Amino acid sequence: MSNLESYPPVFRQLKASTPPQLAELNNNSNSMGDTAQASSSVDIPVVDLECLSLEKLGEVCKEWGIFRLVNHGIPPSLLSKLEEHVKRVLSLSFESKQALLTNPLSYFWGTPLLTPTGAALRGALNINWLEGINVPLCHLQQFESEDPRLHDFRHYLEEYGRHLSRIATTLFEAMVKNLNLGPKQSESSLDESTGFIRVYRYPSGSLADEAWGMMEHTDSSVLSIVNQDQVGGLEFFKDNEWLLVNPISGTLVVNIGDMLQAISDDQFMSVKHRVRTNKQAERFSICYFVFPAKGSVIRSSKYKPFTYTDFQQQVQHDTKTLGYKVGLQRFKLNAAV
Repeated sequence: MSNLESYPPVFRQLKASTPPQLAELNNNSNSMGDTAQASSSVDIPVVDLECLSLEKLGEVCKEWGIFRLVNHGIPPSLLSKLEEHVKRVLSLSFESKQALLTNPLSYFWGTPLLTPTGAALRGALNINWLEGINVPLCHLQQFESEDPRLHDFRHYLEEYGRHLSRIATTLFEAMVKNLNLGPKQSESSLDESTGFIRVYRYPSGSLADEAWGMMEHTDSSVLSIVNQDQVGGLEFFKDNEWLLVNPISGTLVVNIGDMLQAISDDQFMSVKHRVRTNKQAERFSICYFVFPAKGSVIRSSKYKPFTYTDFQQQVQHDTKTLGYKVGLQRFKLNAAV
């Protein structure tokens, strides 16, 4: 099978040249937006999970909102096997992925914004040059396939998900201790059952200079944990400039999401980030996201009381009607939107 056949149809000419219809689409949607290159790569702060310092973790979350996690306890062999299977599954033909990646998994492309059922949320102003698989971990055991490639894929996802749940819970509990939250704020906890994995592939090709792999955004989660390959391309915004996160094998990148920013009374900031595509090589990443318990009310001196469901519904409404996510500003006290 040609590698091009694994792409969504609209992506299949990426490696050659920009088709006129895509060029027109990009021009109409202002595809690159802020096209400024990341001024430099940066050594983001390192947090050691085996020797977790509450003081250092708090400083990093307040000043950076993103850090590199080492000594996380995930076996290198598991990381290697999972990465191998991610590449194998995403290299199947587009039509095969649509047919095989069925409920509770879902296959999507062109946008990272999904509905609660995992369907791509259309309405965004820009196309993101990515495809991916959404994996709700609490329902993963329900996924059945006679294809042995998908059976092994599920096995490695389940094992990886257990590790990520452990890591996220450990980090969140340490963060809550650092914040000294009041009783009402502390009720807004991280719920392991909300965790899901998304695996992404960002096509290489001539559109690397004309469209983003993933547009500038903040994550809606409490925490996001990223395992990126060696191609790189993850950039984040700090001190009025875009900085590139160098990929380092065997480490994870953790960033603060919108929910933790609200829970922390804006002490911890949800970091703005984006992904730049590469002309020569495809980029793969495996991302974990986790949220507050369903129905748990987030109470903060900075925001109106709201649940994650309220937030999610507002994001979907804004994306459909405005073409972009407004986010926490919608819930800010005494804020004009």
